[in-house]
Order: sequence, then C-alpha cells, then structure tokens
Amino acid sequence: MAELYLITNAAVSGAAQQVGVTTGVVIKTMLQVKLGLTANRGKVVEWGISFDGSAAATPINVELVETSLAATVTAHAAAGIVLLDPLGTTPTTTHPFTFTTITTGFTSTSENAASGTFRPFDVQYIAPTNQYVKQWPLGREPMMDQTKYLRVRVTAGAAVLCFCYVVVEV
Repeated sequence: MAELYLITNAAVSGAAQQVGVTTGVVIKTMLQVKLGLTANRGKVVEWGISFDGSAAATPINVELVETSLAATVTAHAAAGIVLLDPLGTTPTTTHPFTFTTITTGFTSTSENAASGTFRPFDVQYIAPTNQYVKQWPLGREPMMDQTKYLRVRVTAGAAVLCFCYVVVEV
C-alpha cells in the first residue's frame, strides 16, 4: 500500500515554531525532493506555499518542477519528513527519500545551470501577502521519476519569508 509523506522547507519544528525561509530576489529553490533507490516513482498529491509579506507588491513567480539537475540545498533529515500514516514505514536515510546537500533538502545556496530536462508541474504568480495550495484530482497527480529532482522554486521582487510543502505518495 502506498504511503503519504509531508515534506516542508525546514526541519520539523517540534516544540518550537517553524521559521520561514527568505526568498531573495533571484531564483531560489525553497524545497527539493529526491526519491531513494527503493522508490521507483512517487506521486505529488498536494503542494502549497505561503509568504509573510505585509503589503501588496509585485507577485512572486512560484514553480513546482521536476528537473534532472539538483540545486545545492541544506540537507533534510529522515526525522524531518512527516509520515502521514501512523502505521506506515518510518522514513530512513535511504527510504523512501535520500538526504544530502544535492538530494532532499531546503533553502538553496546554489542554483544549477538552466540545462537538462525540465518538467513544470505547476507555475503561479502569488502575491507576497498570500498563499496557495493545490491538490490534484485522484488519478491525475504528476508522477516523480526516481532519477529526477522535484523542486519548489521562487523568484521574488523583494525578499519575504516563505513556508512551502509537498505531500508525496510513495
């Protein structure tokens, strides 16, 4: 049976409040997900993003994409992935995702060159005072390839803080 995992652009907060991540004014990967070797493919069933802007301004370009090239990110940890099925398989360092600075992580420090394969799953302009959530209809979810990287990328006119997440079925 397939299991659902919630992956955010920060470590799981526990008792402390989760901290937003700054967007910057150039393209930046806020979240990157890479399936592990034991997962052939995954479905993106939902994703969302929100910003903490206090005034309406130029909308932020937001993309959910699959690409063959990784950004350099802060590595997530297996403990930072939320298993949404209490009876499911707890994530480990190799299943169902991999965790390094070029696999599953958040807040890129270095974007890759604009080459390789690139598949947009969703592209939006979102106001810096707003949020966005998308759930695909059952059976219509975009499929992730095990050899590719799922990325949430943003380009803002002015830096604001951001929360984003994906729910992946593996």
